[in-house]
Amino acid sequence: MSWVFLRDLLSGVNKYSTGIGRIWVAVVFMFRLLVYVAAAENIWKHEHDEFECNIKQPGCENVCFDHFFPVSHIRLWALQLIMVSTPSLLVVFHVAYRENRERHHNQKLYKNPGKIDGGLLCTYLISLILKTGLEIGFLVLFYKLYNGFKIPRLVKCDIKPCPNTVDCYISKPTEKMIFLYFLVATSCLCIVLNLSELSYLIFKYSMKCYLKRHMKKQQ
Repeated sequence: MSWVFLRDLLSGVNKYSTGIGRIWVAVVFMFRLLVYVAAAENIWKHEHDEFECNIKQPGCENVCFDHFFPVSHIRLWALQLIMVSTPSLLVVFHVAYRENRERHHNQKLYKNPGKIDGGLLCTYLISLILKTGLEIGFLVLFYKLYNGFKIPRLVKCDIKPCPNTVDCYISKPTEKMIFLYFLVATSCLCIVLNLSELSYLIFKYSMKCYLKRHMKKQQ
C-alpha cells in the first residue's frame, strides 16, 4: 500500500494547525505511519501462514484463525490511520474554499485564508471532535474484537470442523505485543493532544470574545 497520499495530507494540514496540532501531525507521521510502514507491516505480513494448530484436519486451522482474528490487526490499523487523518481534509477544503472565493471576487476577503477564525474555527473544532471520536471508537473496537490488548502465545479452539479442542500457536507473540502496546499508547497520546487542542481553542476564543465585549462596555 502506498502512503504518499496520507503524507501529503498531513503536510497540508500542518500549515493550518496550531502548535498542538503540529505535534499531533508529528506523532501520526513519525510514531504511527513510519513505524507501521517500516516495521509493524512486516511483523503481521504472514500471520495466517505462521498460525499453526496441532492437528491437520482440513479447514480446522482456517476457522480457528478466523475466530481469533476476525479482522487482521494490521489492516485495522491501516484503516484507523486513514480514518483519523481524514477529518483534517475538512480544514484543507475550507481553506481552499476561502482562497477560491477570493479569486472569484477578485479581492481580499480574509486577512489570512488559513487563519483559524470564524467559520474555519468551527470546521477545525468539528475535525478535532471527529478525530477524537474515531480514535476512541477504534480502541474500543480493538478491545472488543480481540478481548483486550494482548497477544496470547496459545489459543484453544473447538470450532467445527475441528474434531476436538485443539491447541493453536501464534507466531512472534512477544514482538507483536510490543508493537500493539506501542500503537495503543500513541493512539492514546493522539486523543490527549486532540482534547488539549480542543480545550485550548475553545478557551482562547472564549477569552477573545469576552475581552471584545469588555472593551465595548468600557467604550
